Amino acid sequence: MSNYWVVGAMWDGRDDQSEKFFRRGYWFLGWDKGKQPLQDNRVDQMRPGDHIAIKRMLGQGSPNIAVRALGVIKEIDEDDKRVYVDWFVNGLEREVPGNGCFASIHGPFTADDPWVKEVFHI
Repeated sequence: MSNYWVVGAMWDGRDDQSEKFFRRGYWFLGWDKGKQPLQDNRVDQMRPGDHIAIKRMLGQGSPNIAVRALGVIKEIDEDDKRVYVDWFVNGLEREVPGNGCFASIHGPFTADDPWVKEVFHI
């Protein structure tokens, strides 16, 4: 059974990496391993076949996020933890409730979660 992940692409709150991620077919955390152990642990749980969405914050105080891209994980590089993704939809700006997803990576979520259906529908 596939899991669902919601990730960010802004480094330091202003350096948008999303176009690079789409072009190169991957996603990864923007800091060295060990600096954010909880976030590192979530990357370690990702598996090929899991679904992934890039989100964007909608400004300080907003309870919502914008879903920017959807994909399926193909592979995780064990050395640098780069997550290779088939990005099948990008250029989205779908506003959805934030559901607490305001850090760099959130999940795993399951397909039966109504919020997941809202985030990942095409």
